[in-house]
Amino acid sequence: MTDTKDASPSDHTSTSSSGEDSGPDRMGSGGAPLRWVALVLGIVLFGVLMRSVLYPYPNQSYAEIAHGDHTHYVPKDRNETVPISSFPTREPGPNEQITPDGDIISEK
Repeated sequence: MTDTKDASPSDHTSTSSSGEDSGPDRMGSGGAPLRWVALVLGIVLFGVLMRSVLYPYPNQSYAEIAHGDHTHYVPKDRNETVPISSFPTREPGPNEQITPDGDIISEK
């Protein structure tokens, strides 16, 4: 004495033909300012990153160039005809500067 219920295919199907809500967008206008803030932060972060890549030594008059197991200190205005190996391997002191030809001299 068990009751069996006839399940017709129409009982299990959706009444909506497209399957989507016809109402407003789920996100609404609340997400637009957040997107703009994220975009601006991304642009600022990209700018800071690019500045550090393009100008790695902003407060120095020389650049550090790794050359094997040591580092050469080369002025930013170096003479292009002088090879990197001719530049000093020690950092100039507080009152010294590197000439475009690779000599360390005292500042006056």
